[in-house]
Amino acid sequence: MTQGRAGGAGPGGGGGALTREELEARLRAAEARIAECERTRVLVGAGPGPGGAHPTELLSSQAQQAQKLESLGSLAGGIAHDFNNLLCGILGGVELAMDELDGAHPARGALEIVQRTAREATELCRQLLAYSGRGRFVLEPVDLSELIGSVQKLLAVTARKNVNLRLELARGLPAVTGDASQLRHVVINLVANASEAIGGAAGTITVCTGMMTCDDAYLRTTYLDDVLRPGDYVFVEVTDNGCGMDPVTRERIFDPFFSTKFVGRGLGLAAVQGIVRSHAGAIKVYSEVGSGTTIKVLLPASAEAALARRPAPAAPGWRGQGLVLLVDDEPVVRAVGTRILERLGFEVVTAVDGLEALETFERVRERVVLVVLDMTMPNLGGVATFRELRARDPGVRVVLTSGYNEQEATQRLVGADAAGFIQKPYQLHSLREELARVLGKAT
Repeated sequence: MTQGRAGGAGPGGGGGALTREELEARLRAAEARIAECERTRVLVGAGPGPGGAHPTELLSSQAQQAQKLESLGSLAGGIAHDFNNLLCGILGGVELAMDELDGAHPARGALEIVQRTAREATELCRQLLAYSGRGRFVLEPVDLSELIGSVQKLLAVTARKNVNLRLELARGLPAVTGDASQLRHVVINLVANASEAIGGAAGTITVCTGMMTCDDAYLRTTYLDDVLRPGDYVFVEVTDNGCGMDPVTRERIFDPFFSTKFVGRGLGLAAVQGIVRSHAGAIKVYSEVGSGTTIKVLLPASAEAALARRPAPAAPGWRGQGLVLLVDDEPVVRAVGTRILERLGFEVVTAVDGLEALETFERVRERVVLVVLDMTMPNLGGVATFRELRARDPGVRVVLTSGYNEQEATQRLVGADAAGFIQKPYQLHSLREELARVLGKAT
């Protein structure tokens, strides 16, 4: 294993890099990852592991940790999905109400409080999905040093006033394939955790980036050793000179809501672990009581060049026309979704599941310009409904919606791409932007 903080040319052997298709498969196939882990992680003829642990003990501990992560991840993802449905009704209803009030209306302040609180709940749902590995990912080549530099001011605000924040960002690093917003979330959480460890005393947090070549022996000592490939990895490392951790605490730092400071502080490092796992990465933790902590996140280096970030196009004055079929089993989503679509200029018919959707579509198919289809429904689910709609009318435009991410929702629709996707909880502005993109593209 070789290590360095200075960036150089692209990945040498590229052994650690994954293709886009491989990474997308890992993002949406957690169960397959665990099965592969248990099948292939056999340490033949190896000596004692870190801390003197025998390889079989290390293997057993890793397998138990992986199983625990999968169980908690499934629970967290299901809770987040259901809460996103509820938040769709809350945020959508508040936005519709505020849109009808002038700026001086006395009720506007109360509605803004509801809106702000619901958005905080939405962020918690994002953390739950991140922990479960089902957060929404937009995969692209990302320069970690540039990404961290772009949120320097936010990191400074995240750290306590008594903390000195230092950035040591290597230039010319290979890109990593991942979701920029999720990776920003990782760095912000690591800095917040480091600040908590320092507490009220004066201290320093150092955030550095670099590239290192990892062999099998090194990768086996990391968290999330999910059959990682030896090769080049780009890392971000956050070091603090805080209180440090004993071995028992180190074993629990990625548990949801675990904290040595208060009870129920949030997902924090558990969300970090979920994001890193879904990016086919690993985490290395160094810490001793009284000597501070270093947490290193490793992500496979990519041969692709990082892309310049482009703002999403907005369509604030856009209005549509025609009939939209809205399919969702949640009454509150149908009610608010209908109001939003009508506000955008559409006529709306609704269906509570796939069977009713197909019956309704047959009656009004000549007038339907778009179908907004939930992916998780009883009786006939979103996937089967989508395929049947396409079989009856290959030209029908379908926008999928889900409380999960786009990859999770569409993984079984390979070769039959939908016209668009919008993640719940959606609001007037986000639905308007997606429908403007879809219908504008079709005209």
